[in-house]
Amino acid sequence: ARRGTAGGAIYVRCPYVLTDYFGVIVSSIAETLDLYGRRLVLSAGDAARDLQVLGGLPDDPAVAGAILVVPPEPERDLAALRAADFPFVVVDPRTPLPQDIASVSAANLTAARAVTAHLVELGHRRIGVIGGPGDWLAGQSRLAGHTSALADAGVLPSPELLRSIEPTADWGYEAACELLDLPERPTALVAFNDKAAVGALRAAYERRLRVPDDLSITGFDDIDLSRSTVPRLTTVRQPLEEMGRMAVSLLMRLLDRHTVDALHVELATQLVLRGSTGPVPVRTR
Repeated sequence: ARRGTAGGAIYVRCPYVLTDYFGVIVSSIAETLDLYGRRLVLSAGDAARDLQVLGGLPDDPAVAGAILVVPPEPERDLAALRAADFPFVVVDPRTPLPQDIASVSAANLTAARAVTAHLVELGHRRIGVIGGPGDWLAGQSRLAGHTSALADAGVLPSPELLRSIEPTADWGYEAACELLDLPERPTALVAFNDKAAVGALRAAYERRLRVPDDLSITGFDDIDLSRSTVPRLTTVRQPLEEMGRMAVSLLMRLLDRHTVDALHVELATQLVLRGSTGPVPVRTR
């Protein structure tokens, strides 16, 4: 066989700038591949998003398999790659995957439910959501977790409290401005990631809202930035390094034609409580 234990290179595609979230995952993949003695071929950066590369992978004799990190390609392209019997693993899929495609992700729904449950315990009921893009699987899962925690408290989600954004600090700032300028502003903001939460902190500061006295804000990912803000962010620690290691482990099993019991692996997260969340303000109780 051309693939398998022959030692071909592993193609790693991460068409984003390798900072924070993506950098940790790719570094973990690289270190783990090195332990297996596998050579890495990396395609990264925003410009890589426009490259139509997946279709040619099965015909490349130098490449044994691939790891695709948050692939922007539509499901049909991934299904075609699977139909070609090319071994690959998806890390943090953007869209729902067919059952026969291997993937590794964090338990997004459970994590988001824990964040909102924490806010509910603090007395918050009017919670603004700065969500990710509506077509991202992680965004959908986290919104479902948020809605589930509200339902447990007997609260119906309000459409006016939801914004969908590209998860950056600037977009987080814009969304937070809109939410905080509502006639009845939320007492807490749940952000899709730590960067969006930093944007929300800026919006709160400009409005002279004290965090967490007047407004609670949460992030997601637990990147270094979350420990550098004032106050430090309550967030969710994603097992980014473990996601990278698990992706390589899954791929090696596929390359060796071993049976893989669970093709869709969800790794546990951890709620990290810091200074950006507190009890609902007295006047709103």
